Amino acid sequence: MVLFLNQLINGLHVGSIYALIALGYTMVYGIVRLINFAHGDILMIGAYTAVVLVTMLKLPIALVVLLVILVCVLFGVFIERVAYKPLRSSPRISSLITAIGVSMLLQNLALLVFSPTPKPFPIALNMRPLSIGPLQVSASTILTIIVSAALMVLLQTFIAKSRSGKAMRAVSEDYNAAQLMGINVNNTITFTFAIGCALAGIGSLLYGLAYSSVSPTLGALPGLKAFIAAVLGGIGIIPGAMLGGLIMGIAESLTKAYISSRLSDAVVYGILIIVLLFKPSGLLGRGTREKV
Repeated sequence: MVLFLNQLINGLHVGSIYALIALGYTMVYGIVRLINFAHGDILMIGAYTAVVLVTMLKLPIALVVLLVILVCVLFGVFIERVAYKPLRSSPRISSLITAIGVSMLLQNLALLVFSPTPKPFPIALNMRPLSIGPLQVSASTILTIIVSAALMVLLQTFIAKSRSGKAMRAVSEDYNAAQLMGINVNNTITFTFAIGCALAGIGSLLYGLAYSSVSPTLGALPGLKAFIAAVLGGIGIIPGAMLGGLIMGIAESLTKAYISSRLSDAVVYGILIIVLLFKPSGLLGRGTREKV
């Protein structure tokens, strides 16, 4: 039982990181129907930014956190303006191929600038783990779960209550009608990318605390798993991204503990296939009909 609870906590820890990244995927897809495969690489940019700011510039941690988020937002907005905005009227496959190309470009630029050698993540939480009976829960695990849950609630409230959130919902429902109603669609889409990349910046810090290593391909696998989490929960639905991320993390952790670490990815992908066979819109998604 102690082993099971430990693995469950580990799964919640990893799943919270997947969920945080998946929130960025699901927001962008909900607005512009774009699968931004470069989103995981924003995670890598945030991690390397922390390495540079701490090891080279010796900045305080609080300032580093703010600058990491800012750099991720600037990269995300720049990519949206340069790579995605010119293709809004093009077929979706064009945007998808562009997103893959941007992802490969960012990874290769990081290889050139930082070399393939992994670098240690320079931030650590020097806090004693929380003891709950025989269980030991690390400070980074507690922080990750709390931050991810709080951000999901704040984001859901922002989308539902704020004026900008209502504009996002209007654009996601009908792009052309939103323009006719006076909504600045370009600014709304850019703002959506900015929020998603800010979440990726926070995710990069939490991921670094968990794995303590930074490499140019750092964001590739977490980005892919976060995308799967978004699809699993219902892409375009904020609580669905959180639910999908937690399911992914728990399934991965339990598989490593009780079956095989080599099969963890296969089990996770198998769960996705089973869910999509019986509910193609995801666990919290609703089926819709399209006229042809």
